[in-house]
Amino acid sequence: MKNLAILFLLPLSICKGFAQIDPVLLRKPVTDTSRMLLNMDAVYNRPLLAAGKLPVSLGGYVEANYQYLNENGISEGHQFQMRRLTLFVASSISKRLKFLSEIEFEDGTKEINIEFASIDFELAPLLNFRGGVVMNPIGSFNQNHDGPKWEFVDRPISATQMLPATWSNVGFGIYGKKYSKDWVYGYELYLTNGFDESIISNGQNKTYLPAAKENPDRFEESFNGVPLLTAKFALRNNRIGEIGVSYMGGVYNKFQDDGLILDKKRNVNVYAIDFNTTLSKTKTFINGEWAWVSVDVPNTYTEQFGRAQQGGFLDIVQPVYSRSLFGFEKSVINAAIRLEYVDWNKGKFISTGDNIADHIYSVVPAISWRPTPQTVFRFNYRYNWQTDLLGNPPSRLAGFQFGFSTYF
Repeated sequence: MKNLAILFLLPLSICKGFAQIDPVLLRKPVTDTSRMLLNMDAVYNRPLLAAGKLPVSLGGYVEANYQYLNENGISEGHQFQMRRLTLFVASSISKRLKFLSEIEFEDGTKEINIEFASIDFELAPLLNFRGGVVMNPIGSFNQNHDGPKWEFVDRPISATQMLPATWSNVGFGIYGKKYSKDWVYGYELYLTNGFDESIISNGQNKTYLPAAKENPDRFEESFNGVPLLTAKFALRNNRIGEIGVSYMGGVYNKFQDDGLILDKKRNVNVYAIDFNTTLSKTKTFINGEWAWVSVDVPNTYTEQFGRAQQGGFLDIVQPVYSRSLFGFEKSVINAAIRLEYVDWNKGKFISTGDNIADHIYSVVPAISWRPTPQTVFRFNYRYNWQTDLLGNPPSRLAGFQFGFSTYF
């Protein structure tokens, strides 16, 4: 029970001086569990520092980059960006009661967000309670989003512009995880505050779920009093890989006010499937996610507001050099590629029967160098084809990006 609690909840250790904490290394497994982590473990699978007898542990990561992009022959020139600085603060309140928070500063201090701030209470391996600001486990990227884990400067388009990346809300729920020989399975189930009408009433003039992140009131009150349900089940085999299926849905509109009926209840539903594996012979890492979005848009809105969306990404990462380099003994150079597609308005025009063509394709080849597993320097070339609502010739964006990201 205690060993499993260490994997579920944040491991904190009283150390002499400073010592790096790794949730995997603190366990004494009978089998090799370094390949048995699920995406749901990402919130805990981070390096943290504990100082002496202090009751808290600290950590975080930073990422910055340079880019030069050109869209249809027009460029904004050379750009330097401080994408984000994220801080982790954790505490072991008691043997079965843990706390972890994640605070992110984006674009300098343009945005400051509490992405995770929850208390976890272990009842049993398959029944644990979590409450506070929780990260909705839709797909894989939303939970496993830390910059140092990825070979690409930009986050996936489907996760940031179709789904609301790092989407978190106030709420409560349960989760659990269990091993069985070469298999491990886990689940999460949460009820939280949810979306609001900004997903169809926004500056983008289209159905745009990320607009709901701009509403800070969701951490204080529900927009319509109906909880958002998020559920995920994941299964991993030690040799095959991990597959996860998830759902997120609820009412997004204000359908009544002080007992007065304003509208019918309008739902937003999101389904996602994710998969990742590492090919044993070549050590090729494959990671993908695909999601479907369905929104009950009022008939008073034009067809430019999509009622159905879909999209995803596929990453392929191949180590090409693994040996000492510049004094770093565990240095690795990777060649990688990301393939992306998002359709923001899947369907046909009622008047003509023609396809609505509001979609984007993207290809991002990359080379990355990891002097240590927790630090990555990455060089990307991005090429996008984006087609507007009417299917006019696509807008083309291309350019180079160079950046780094590291835990600290």
